[in-house]
Amino acid sequence: MTVLVTGASGHIGNNLVRALMARGERPRVLVHDEIRALAGLDVERVQGDVLDPASLDVACAGIDVVYHLAALISLDARDDERVLLLNEHGPKNVAAACLRAKVRRLVHFSSIHALSSEPRGEMVTEERGLTQSSYCTAYDRSKALGEAQIAAAVKRGLDAVIVNPTGVVGPGDFMPSAMGEMLLQLSRGELPGLVAGSFDWVDVRDVVSSAIAAAERGQSGERYILGGAHATIPEVARLAGEIGGFPIPKMISPIWLAKLAAPFATGWARLRNRRPLFTKASLNAVSEHRSVSHEKATRVLGHHPRPLRESLTDALQEFRERGLLGAPNLMGREPP
Repeated sequence: MTVLVTGASGHIGNNLVRALMARGERPRVLVHDEIRALAGLDVERVQGDVLDPASLDVACAGIDVVYHLAALISLDARDDERVLLLNEHGPKNVAAACLRAKVRRLVHFSSIHALSSEPRGEMVTEERGLTQSSYCTAYDRSKALGEAQIAAAVKRGLDAVIVNPTGVVGPGDFMPSAMGEMLLQLSRGELPGLVAGSFDWVDVRDVVSSAIAAAERGQSGERYILGGAHATIPEVARLAGEIGGFPIPKMISPIWLAKLAAPFATGWARLRNRRPLFTKASLNAVSEHRSVSHEKATRVLGHHPRPLRESLTDALQEFRERGLLGAPNLMGREPP
């Protein structure tokens, strides 16, 4: 079987490539500019861009299964225009290329963020509609629009399934992700405080194995939520500190207060040339989707997420091996 992976250098993407290779496959990867995560891997590389249909035709030629992961993940308002462009038109172009190349199946990676947060207080399942709120982030809207493009292509005859991971954590986080950056800043004592929000967290390796299962036995046109365990930000931080042996901030801010301070925290991060972790958009994200069900993925795909402790342990161990964990500043922080 011949396989194409877009977004192969990302956190999920490079884990997927490695999992496919462990199964004896030599995947083709669509390469744009970032390739650090693919260093040393024996893969076929095709230079291209999901916004360039001609390059997608080259990449999809002779391919059986396409895993589409290429997307811009950002909750920074400065990236909104690019986020909307890439995350809507990328899936549209990939789906069209798959139809032209007669690809057997497309696995599209969406996000839990694509699904509406309304009605609040109810379990989020695959039956939840796509977000249409004018109050949601550009990233949320972009992932919903991307899903809509895949659904439209299915109506035109494309065999495609959609997977919706929740908050992804685990090894292979090379760039790193926002979650990886939070773990690194915690280890270095660079976060003055935490917020009282929460989210559903899933191991990147469990996302990958379930996505492969979706390619094999998912039902065309269906979506599958790939969730894990719900935990608050302070719970994640305390667990990470316990595993990594570093103290964590004492201060825990309620969401409403953190939102008031977000513009100042964002400005300060930018002055230091750092990614702003607690923007208004990211704070909205950790105050929504509190109850998420992955029952459908468990039943159909055999999705059985591992404990959060294992995910954090392996993520921190890899960061340590790469020399990225720093000696933390102990002032104003409590021991793990």
